[in-house]
Amino acid sequence: MTKRLEGKVALITGASSGIGEATALALAAEGAQVAVVARRADRLQELVKRIHEQDGTAVPVVADVADEKQVQNVVNHVKGKLGRIDILVNNAGLMLLGMIDGANTEDWRRMVDVNIMGLLYTTHSVLPIMKEQKNGHIINISSVAGRTARAGSGVYNVTKWGVVALSEALRQEVYKDHIRVSVIEPGAVATELTEHITDEEAKKKQAEWLQGITPLESEDIANAIVYAVTQPERVNVNEILIRPTEQER
Repeated sequence: MTKRLEGKVALITGASSGIGEATALALAAEGAQVAVVARRADRLQELVKRIHEQDGTAVPVVADVADEKQVQNVVNHVKGKLGRIDILVNNAGLMLLGMIDGANTEDWRRMVDVNIMGLLYTTHSVLPIMKEQKNGHIINISSVAGRTARAGSGVYNVTKWGVVALSEALRQEVYKDHIRVSVIEPGAVATELTEHITDEEAKKKQAEWLQGITPLESEDIANAIVYAVTQPERVNVNEILIRPTEQER
């Protein structure tokens, strides 16, 4: 079977678990060389080993996307080692739910730093490479929370609505350079995301809500990403919204 991404290089942030990990495996299976970026070196090494065992090519890079200098170093390293960057998957993100009143404002800063600034830093560093190539595809992971708002997730909503707005503005900036931009908006996915919620009441409510539905798997989102990046060059899939069948909103 022809591997549809043979010769392509993909850089994936937040690749140590969940959607990022599944996306790295899926893109590698399609023939892409993947650079996997996250803070947990041990998890990255395990992922790279799995990809190599499946005859794929993977490069681990330990970095925090909230640090602009680290991001610049990552992009330079990947370009130097693999020669190009064709696909960027901005997946790294935090979902620190909780009411605005009485919130731990450090949670807000962490979400803005990773969900917005980290995505911006990585995009900013990769764009000159893609413009020089006159080709590229940027995938931004937003959320259903980037389409709707509800009490208890207001600041997370802010960051994910921001990702949607940024993606459309960026698309209008770079389409003449033959760079495609897609935003993926998952509903509930069975990942580690909820484990990092620091507000115990919000964490309890989220767990109770999840018990009432069958969530998506990370592979479902990875499949959507593969669909977007394997379309003919004339096709830019701008937006994909994916909910579990049992998720109401």
